[in-house]
Amino acid sequence: MRRASAVGAAVVVLLTTALAACASGSTDAATPAPARATPSPTPTPTPLTQAEQLLADNTAVAGACAVSFMLDGATIAPQLQVQERLFDRLPIPRADGRAFAGWYADPAAAAAATADPATGAGNPAVRINGSDLVSCPAHQLTLYGAWTTPAAVGAVGARVPIMMYHQFTAKPGGEDGWLRGNFSFIDDYRATMQYIKDSAFYLPTWDELSAFIDGALYLPDHSVIVTDDDADPSWLTMASPINEQMQVMATSFDITGDGAAQQNRFILPRSHTNNMHTAGANGKGQMVNLSAAEIATDMQASATALEGIGVDAASAHEVMAYPFGHYDDRSKEGLRQAGFEMARTIEQGYVTVGSDKLALPCVRINFGMGVLDVKKLIG
Repeated sequence: MRRASAVGAAVVVLLTTALAACASGSTDAATPAPARATPSPTPTPTPLTQAEQLLADNTAVAGACAVSFMLDGATIAPQLQVQERLFDRLPIPRADGRAFAGWYADPAAAAAATADPATGAGNPAVRINGSDLVSCPAHQLTLYGAWTTPAAVGAVGARVPIMMYHQFTAKPGGEDGWLRGNFSFIDDYRATMQYIKDSAFYLPTWDELSAFIDGALYLPDHSVIVTDDDADPSWLTMASPINEQMQVMATSFDITGDGAAQQNRFILPRSHTNNMHTAGANGKGQMVNLSAAEIATDMQASATALEGIGVDAASAHEVMAYPFGHYDDRSKEGLRQAGFEMARTIEQGYVTVGSDKLALPCVRINFGMGVLDVKKLIG
């Protein structure tokens, strides 16, 4: 009886243990519990390049283009440009003992300009500057820079003509009156712009001209700047549309006091003063009558008016044209106080390395001057 009882008790113990094991979910000691899976790490996003970040920060800009720059010995941050607009103030690097020879669309062209600036840097078909439209279908573009030497800049002996136009007429015989010489026959203007285009003149921007004067930028001797004074209605309706049609960049010196004129994309609006295109007490222009401080106030108002039509502050202050060509030391001081860098006179001549930036000469175009006459003046 004792043995039966003991066996029964043992069975009860075994059953109880088995039931407890089932209830606890335990398994046979020889089979380990499955390990808990380790979560996969969150992948680190690839950092944006500077150009990609520039585009990401400017998603609201239609036609935005991030332009990157490659130049030996220089680190230049990408620049935002706009598709189908003129390149706006491309960098002009400076370095001791070197002169910049321009931007190019590919390394081979930049290398050619470095090796022989007289041919490479002097070829406007491959050199890119602010007279060219931005072509950037993929929203990113890389330009390649070239260096040359200050000696090379001096050796070419470039003389840059600044052409000066005023009003325009559709009359082959011209206009009557004492201002007859100020008018250009519009067909002559069209033919001259066609000549400049077909002859592949290099069209420097004003910041390029400034660097050239300093000996820091190589300009080919086959360079020219086209300007017009007053932003007369005949310029706005007859002449400047020709520049847009032919894609020839020009500058319009505007009297901004009556409102800065909206210009097409191939025209650079600049100042002809705000309200100083009138005679003063001595019969000459206000720039030789008013004080330097008064001149500065007027010029700042003119720059502000230009900014109001979309000209950036640096460009609005880079150059002006003296009304009637009248200027003196007080005029220059007034311009300095207003932050202006350059000024164009009506004195005949050419811009060279070392020219006075506040007394730039020009090549005046008078009525009756056709392509052959202009060719003698600009090459």
